[in-house]
Amino acid sequence: MSSGKSSNKAVKVRQIGSPQRRDRRQRETLIGLKLNKIGRVAELPDTPQIRGMIAKVSHLVQMMED
Repeated sequence: MSSGKSSNKAVKVRQIGSPQRRDRRQRETLIGLKLNKIGRVAELPDTPQIRGMIAKVSHLVQMMED
């Protein structure tokens, strides 16, 4: 049952851009990533779904190194 899941891996994401004047779906993606203010950092599980969400708003977020 563990196929497709990363074992205890996490990715840190920082919001660097404003969702103003963006498509509604991009704002909703930021909220789904637990981001809604510039400078906020979220630590999320490293899954393909989260990676896809990050890719959709890659111009608004920055992946942080541990």
